[in-house]
Amino acid sequence: MRSGRMPVSGRQARRQGEDMWENASLRLLVTVAETGSFTRAAARLDYTQSAVSRRIAALEKRAGGPLFVRLPRGVRLTPAGRVLHRHAVDVLDRLARAERDLTVLHTGDGGPLHTGAFATASIALLPAALRALKDARPEIEVVAAESPTGTLMRQLADGTLDLAVVSDYPYGLPSAEGITTTVLCEDELLVALPRRHPLAGAEAVDLYELRDETWIQSAYGDRPTMLADACARAGFTPRSVMRIGGWAGKFGYAVAGLGVALVPSLAAPAVPGELVLRPLTDPALRRTVHVAMPDTPLAAALVLREFLHTAVAEREPSRSPG
Repeated sequence: MRSGRMPVSGRQARRQGEDMWENASLRLLVTVAETGSFTRAAARLDYTQSAVSRRIAALEKRAGGPLFVRLPRGVRLTPAGRVLHRHAVDVLDRLARAERDLTVLHTGDGGPLHTGAFATASIALLPAALRALKDARPEIEVVAAESPTGTLMRQLADGTLDLAVVSDYPYGLPSAEGITTTVLCEDELLVALPRRHPLAGAEAVDLYELRDETWIQSAYGDRPTMLADACARAGFTPRSVMRIGGWAGKFGYAVAGLGVALVPSLAAPAVPGELVLRPLTDPALRRTVHVAMPDTPLAAALVLREFLHTAVAEREPSRSPG
């Protein structure tokens, strides 16, 4: 079975051999200094004494002079040897730390993990999954960001993000080369009503019953919306639209009785107690939420994806906060 590694050219192989020789030489230098003897260093590293002597001689040639004073019983570092020894210890320590960091990165037990989500997925879904990830893998260093889906997909494609929670609303799920998406859940759109609203106690609301309401929508642009399409299907055009930027503002206006708003079920935990959420009879008022990752994902991203699915399974639909 093929390993999947790219073929190595002769020049690359020689360079890799030189790098290995350098690391082995530095390790040998440190071991000889620690043991004070070519013989004891050879025993520790499972070399022959003659091999140790040859390698140290080659290293001394490259260093431009003796690195060890040969004594009747053992060796000790020369001034040049002490300088090289200090650097060798530092280099080997850095290599060991790099190896440990790569190991935990590949196993998903640690290292950085850059995540992103669209606004309503950042209210409770992604935080719940990240909390579970932190409890299970505390050494993973999570960086979280919030952006629209299109921006998240671009950040995945350019390597800025390792995982993102994205949706197909309003224009469908954008594609990006080298990115794989999997369905996470369906996100139903509900209507937020003040508790004193005549329809607040209804089991489900027909959109036509809200034909005279002012609708609180996003302040950004006049692009076609799922609401406009749904209203057209119901046989009316919204009488009035109030455009407010953030969710907190939308909720505030709805609480004041100035309008009603469509709210994704993912945003239900943020809805204030003065409002109730009610389902709508139009089955098309929903969007699909996806997890997006590079085709070759980090192990930690795969772990987080599982926690996202768990968070979805444990999420209780909340249509009547309080």
